[in-house]
Amino acid sequence: MTKQERFDIILGYLEKNIANAETELLYDNPFQLLVAVILSAQCTDKRVNLTTPAIFKKYPTPQLMAAADTDELFAIIRSISYPNNKTKHLIGMAKLLVEKWNGEVPMTVDELVLLPGVGRKTANVITSVIDEQPNMAVDTHVFRVSKRLGLILQKTTTPLSAEKQLIRFIPEAQVHKAHHWLILHGRYTCLARNPKCEACGLTEVCLWWKKNKL
Repeated sequence: MTKQERFDIILGYLEKNIANAETELLYDNPFQLLVAVILSAQCTDKRVNLTTPAIFKKYPTPQLMAAADTDELFAIIRSISYPNNKTKHLIGMAKLLVEKWNGEVPMTVDELVLLPGVGRKTANVITSVIDEQPNMAVDTHVFRVSKRLGLILQKTTTPLSAEKQLIRFIPEAQVHKAHHWLILHGRYTCLARNPKCEACGLTEVCLWWKKNKL
């Protein structure tokens, strides 16, 4: 089987079996999604979704968040992982949005990574979700699933390397969806410790299955 054939089989299965291929973070506009994604680093989407309504109510715009009192914002997000750093990141991000982009969220990866708390993964999420740009955000789920299914080399050690390998074989128009297919497959089926292989239709092409189950 060629690499492209492997991709085609896996993407075809995921497209058919994961209907709602979209982020599970709740948001109404690009600024809210940016806040949510910053908070989601090393934190579950469920926890973030429980926290963001209070944030969006008190700080609905970058201008209001830029002027936020550090202690007041911290109190709202204290249940999120790394609340001290994320409080600083949110206020710093909002200030730069106001100063450099008139409160509008930029839509290029190069611009987004200039914002405090925003790395390449976050920038890829924002541009692919909001603008359907062909950018692949690689989180732990994408990394694990891609290795197990043989989409990336087993020796791959960095998200950027994984991203480049995935982009090479995924049709450009599918990249923004494939990101969610891989995440959701990893979140609900291809679990880290106890993958639900009996519920997965990809065992025939899964390298992990062949090594650990056969």
